[in-house]
Amino acid sequence: MSEPPKRFLRFLAKHKYVGEVYQALGEATTQGGPPGPKEVALVKVGIAAGMRHEGAVHAHARQASAAGCTPEEIRHAVVPATTTLGFPSMMAAYGWVDDVLKSERARQ
Repeated sequence: MSEPPKRFLRFLAKHKYVGEVYQALGEATTQGGPPGPKEVALVKVGIAAGMRHEGAVHAHARQASAAGCTPEEIRHAVVPATTTLGFPSMMAAYGWVDDVLKSERARQ
């Protein structure tokens, strides 16, 4: 799995408590529901695409890969956004997912 951006890692090193609380909140919001870890990871890719946040799409694509999602599952997580966000916005998110997947392939 590719690493998070250095800026994010530096922030966590400087603000450990914030990072710990943020991680705990993330865990609390994903536990206890019917979707499993893979499904939650794919939903987060879709949410990030809907927000049109490139960094969030990158982060959640990395997390989806770490959760065991296939590249095709991760790519398809943004395809339904076509009818909600429009084709150009979906294609941007699709490209952001591909950025992560290509980086991961290069590391293998």
